[in-house]
Amino acid sequence: MNPYDTTSLHARPEWRIQAARWFQEKWGIPLEEYLASIDESIRGTDPVPQWYIVTEGERIIAGAGVIANDFHDRKDLTPNVCALYVEPELRRCGIAGHLLKHICRDMAAKGVSPLYLITEHTSFYERYGWEYLCMVMGDDGEPMRMYRKDIL
Repeated sequence: MNPYDTTSLHARPEWRIQAARWFQEKWGIPLEEYLASIDESIRGTDPVPQWYIVTEGERIIAGAGVIANDFHDRKDLTPNVCALYVEPELRRCGIAGHLLKHICRDMAAKGVSPLYLITEHTSFYERYGWEYLCMVMGDDGEPMRMYRKDIL
């Protein structure tokens, strides 16, 4: 039996404040940015953005989002999986892979494909079927690896 609950914030808006704080703590992006994007996902007028969390009881243990652009210059490579994070003590337990599969299924159900992401963790994402696409420039001027996954 899996003790974890994986859900979208669209389906569970009561988590919005706690989730926004959790993501802000992990990534250092202003809380207001997360709240605005999460609130847009809760309204549900478009399939993107979406935000997902994995909980254990009342604690968020992992999360990720799908946004239009994750701070890079290739605005045509959209949408992007972003902010994937698993609490350090729970890494290497399959939670991130489970979350990625959940996100892919949900976005496919919404008719969204392909998905993109930028990462330095190439072998991790390749294990889950993501393929290297190209280098992109981050908004900070640094080159980053862009990956793609067709999900439909």
